[in-house]
Amino acid sequence: MTIDIKRAQDVYKDAGESVIFTTLMLKRENQSEEKDAIAEFSDMSNSILNSMRIRDPEAQAHVAWGFGSDAWDYLFPNAPKPKELAPFKEIKGPKYTAVSTPGDLFIHVRASKMSVCYEIIDQFMGILRPITTVEDETHGFRYFEGRAIVGFIDGTENPAGIESMDYTLIDEQQDPEFVNGSYAFAQKYTHNMEAWNSLKTEDQEKAIGRHKFSDRELDDDEKLPNAHNIASKDEEGGVEHKIVRMNVPYSDPAKDITGTYFIGYSKDFAITNRMLTNMFTKSDRLLDFSTPITGNLFFIPSKDTLDKIVEGEY
Repeated sequence: MTIDIKRAQDVYKDAGESVIFTTLMLKRENQSEEKDAIAEFSDMSNSILNSMRIRDPEAQAHVAWGFGSDAWDYLFPNAPKPKELAPFKEIKGPKYTAVSTPGDLFIHVRASKMSVCYEIIDQFMGILRPITTVEDETHGFRYFEGRAIVGFIDGTENPAGIESMDYTLIDEQQDPEFVNGSYAFAQKYTHNMEAWNSLKTEDQEKAIGRHKFSDRELDDDEKLPNAHNIASKDEEGGVEHKIVRMNVPYSDPAKDITGTYFIGYSKDFAITNRMLTNMFTKSDRLLDFSTPITGNLFFIPSKDTLDKIVEGEY
């Protein structure tokens, strides 16, 4: 089987104007009933999305959803398992820790309208609510000019368009059973915006490694040694490896809670994990203002894998 973006879920760069991230836990009360509900959801989720695209084609709705490691083991104990699907192990640096938190099912919905995101999640949960509890639900939005909430343009180095499938979709050499699947790493941060905004613009630029207005990269001697665009790189073997990443702002401003929901899609979670390890072991300057409160890894099945779940082959 060859890579085919039409057989994959929406695991490319498209942050959307409005976003809902939902992390669920299976109730683990009746494995057979829960597996049947997941089979129904695997069958219906794409139909719900297609229906919404017909109802509101201008909304540009996109969805990716998948399983955590423990959920896969529980639901499909006799099935093959994606090679890199395992519980995320926390990463302890000298100052900060990338925490590991629970998650059985993960849903990432984005569109130009929050009403469309709502409708999709509401219909999804009509199937999933009887068998799950909610671990986290985060509503994100597009900030001015698509910038991160800290004011810098996001994803400048991201693979774009069809090129992204070279970085996100599992190929036959990696894992022939799960071609066109992907790994999603989800990590929710809160920010100390008061402290960040108290920095002078040039100090923010040194921390990020780019000019704030133009987005041009700073010269190496202008950056801090632990600038974000240095600390978050993966250059294993002397080659820079990439993933498709999206930083989505969220906020409850009256409660003074503002943060970023990071989602990284890749065909090889080892790349994402090395980026995280670099960030936390090198004490990425941005972490002085950003606290991770979740961290979990999910497998995003291809449409072919979803068909196998529907047919009971797993």
